[in-house]
Amino acid sequence: MSKIGLIVAMGKEFNQIKQLLANPQQTESNGFIFLQGNLGKNEIIALQCGIGKVCAALGAAELIRCFQPDYIINSGVAGALDSRLNVMDVVIGTDTVYHDVDCGSGCQPGQIQDFPLLYPGCLNLISRLKNIKVPRGIHFGLICSGDKFVSSAADLHQIKQYFPEALAVDMESCPIAQTCHIYRIPFVSLRIISDTPGITAHENQYNNFWDQAPETSFAVIRQLLESL
Repeated sequence: MSKIGLIVAMGKEFNQIKQLLANPQQTESNGFIFLQGNLGKNEIIALQCGIGKVCAALGAAELIRCFQPDYIINSGVAGALDSRLNVMDVVIGTDTVYHDVDCGSGCQPGQIQDFPLLYPGCLNLISRLKNIKVPRGIHFGLICSGDKFVSSAADLHQIKQYFPEALAVDMESCPIAQTCHIYRIPFVSLRIISDTPGITAHENQYNNFWDQAPETSFAVIRQLLESL
């Protein structure tokens, strides 16, 4: 039996998680609401951390402090940074990086001083994710994070200038990865593509996504958790 922390940013995502858990019980610590329950043989601790890097890092640290999970999984949505990706595709973060960090000389763009540039995903979790079934495409690669909703082609091109191999952009994966790095907790981020920055009516695409199939990412989570 594994104890697994599951972190999402938004209420729409958290409401989906509630449907996965048997015998859910709610607890609170320092303003964060945790939902404990079971899925198969595993104990799940779910958290809606809120949007952005600070909320993500604080939520992850509080989850680790209170529950000492064996793994942490971050799930949610992301914008596509690669033309091969389509809305509803799934991206698994083999690595995560910040796209909005610049610590000056002695550090690479995206690197916080005295920390690695890239935070690798847990190889055990990634290997299991290679066997799951998804309705659309599944991709493995780099996820970039920053405190900005990337919507324009100029924003996209700036990120790709530094990280040409990047597949997706979000606001929480890397701060959770950095927190797990500090606490030595295995981590992986999985994201469903909700929009493709730079296209016409980009924000409409994102808003319409929530009416289409937000449960796709949670079908992926279910398969992953049941494989552990």
